Amino acid sequence: MLAGCRFQAANALRPLTRTITCRASNSYTDPSKNQEPGVFTSPDIPPEQREILDRALRVDQAGEIAANWIYRGQFAVLGRDPRVGPLIQEMWDQEKLHLKVMDKLQLQHEVRPTLLSDVAKAAGYALGVATALMGKEAAMACTEAVETVIGEHYDDQLKDFELLPSSHPSIPLLRDVIKEFRDDELEHLDTAVEHHSQRAPAHALLSAVVGGGCKVAIELCKRF
Repeated sequence: MLAGCRFQAANALRPLTRTITCRASNSYTDPSKNQEPGVFTSPDIPPEQREILDRALRVDQAGEIAANWIYRGQFAVLGRDPRVGPLIQEMWDQEKLHLKVMDKLQLQHEVRPTLLSDVAKAAGYALGVATALMGKEAAMACTEAVETVIGEHYDDQLKDFELLPSSHPSIPLLRDVIKEFRDDELEHLDTAVEHHSQRAPAHALLSAVVGGGCKVAIELCKRF
């Protein structure tokens, strides 16, 4: 579906360096594509396949809610920093787009949102503020830890999606969206490392706590 897309590395300053000429998510942000079957219809699939789809989209939407509030919290503390502020804003803007697309996917496939969305907002903001108050490196360490877990989570989802039928146009499109978002998150991870995340105080402990919290949140949002 997206064979014609090209992802090119730009030579400019590297917070987020990919120059992307085609994105699967454009199908959800371009109004001219609103009536395409892959964008507004959902497959008629057996209950076990529907559960895979429902759990995946519920968790992903919750994750994007949390990510937005993490960056909101970090920006509240570090937004005026001339080096880190624009970097946080850029990653936050990308997460805003992710959430916009996930909201549309949730409606398209009639998935019940998580009951924990308010918890995700509060916990995300608290984590963002707390790590930013610890310093720039700790804020980047938070991003590194979160995106490590999310990258693995998206890879696991893509394996699960192999069980869904490709005959319905929404499923290949969904796979491409997840691949795109995974690559975005891994680029955030690389950016965090390049901006000295591993120099954060108690980096190993901080990473373990944040990463562990993310894994617990994923399991909770699958169920609630």
